[in-house]
Amino acid sequence: MIRFEEFTGVSLVDKKANSSMHWKMGTGQGSMKIDTISYLNEVGVLSPTCKHEIPDTSLLKMYRAMQTTRHIDERAITLQRQGSITFAMSALGEEACSVAGAAGLEEGDWIFSQYREAGILFWRDYPVQDYWHQMFCNAKDVNLGRQMPNHYASPERNIVTVSSPLGTQIPHAAGTAYAMKMRGDQKVAMCYFGDGTTSEGDFHTGVNFAAVRKAPCIFFCRNNGYAISTGLERQFASDGIAPKGIGYGIHTFRIDGNDVFAVRETVARARKICLDGEGPVLIEAMTYRRGAHSTSDDPSLYRPEGEDELWEKRCPVLRLGEYLKKQKLWSDAKDKKLLKEIQEEVTKAIEVAKATPKPPLHTLMEDVYFEIPSALQEQYEELKRLYPGRD
Repeated sequence: MIRFEEFTGVSLVDKKANSSMHWKMGTGQGSMKIDTISYLNEVGVLSPTCKHEIPDTSLLKMYRAMQTTRHIDERAITLQRQGSITFAMSALGEEACSVAGAAGLEEGDWIFSQYREAGILFWRDYPVQDYWHQMFCNAKDVNLGRQMPNHYASPERNIVTVSSPLGTQIPHAAGTAYAMKMRGDQKVAMCYFGDGTTSEGDFHTGVNFAAVRKAPCIFFCRNNGYAISTGLERQFASDGIAPKGIGYGIHTFRIDGNDVFAVRETVARARKICLDGEGPVLIEAMTYRRGAHSTSDDPSLYRPEGEDELWEKRCPVLRLGEYLKKQKLWSDAKDKKLLKEIQEEVTKAIEVAKATPKPPLHTLMEDVYFEIPSALQEQYEELKRLYPGRD
């Protein structure tokens, strides 16, 4: 294990050193020092201290899911800039958190994501085509266009719809976990969120409820350094997020979020802790958002120059790829072929989604009230007049 400052290269205590870097944390008196679990280094060498074995098929599937996520993110940003879709959020640099995290669960476990976890879909074999239907908010979108792009869901895969307001999924996950405990289900709920979300009341309410009730819930925090444009040192004086879990009396781990071995091992371990009746687990995954917060953001206004290059070397996709090559499971030729396959699949899916019509107008009024109120019915009639042929 390594210390946080060793992992990030930034001091936790010295306010003068690296004053421009947002990773400076734990400046308060009596700051805790919490180890970071990390096994796979930047050139794909696995530490002998790692006893967590991952089948070759799972490693290759994780790699494909991470590459798929990355390519889809790139295409989504381009489409938004072209005006084809209205919004996109990239997981560039954070793909291991979603994919390896989902890989540490079992198929029937529930996942409550935030909005940077599309990789969980592809790990659970969600069709790329369905993802693009949601991004275009068309008639085949699972949400029927009533959510923004990047608000995916897959009920049949136990993946709950993304919600824009920060933290709302945390009490939902805690409640779902408690319900499963009461029913005797051998399942857990895992909830993803970012570091900024831990400043929301929903975080404290959900974690405390799960802690008191010993609900089998895994709280997975992607600490990517920024709450949109607010760096860590302006969010809290504690040593990151992990002390908050300790404060609520639950099992807590800090991991290298760009290391698929550390992520998968810790999630699997957390799952066992939950099902052994020991209560919830908080995981703080140290990672970095290499892209903008969203297509409405310009990170050059608040991030110091050179910071992205530092974290590019710690890329989770690159690290796993190098490991696979060292194990003779992968090669540059296979990589080139895979990327070509992903590009062709995504291009075809985009073309189909573009050609799919928008949802019928009447879907705007459905799934909220048992009977549509008269005021909404009047608005619907007006919409039909303004958009003939859309119903």
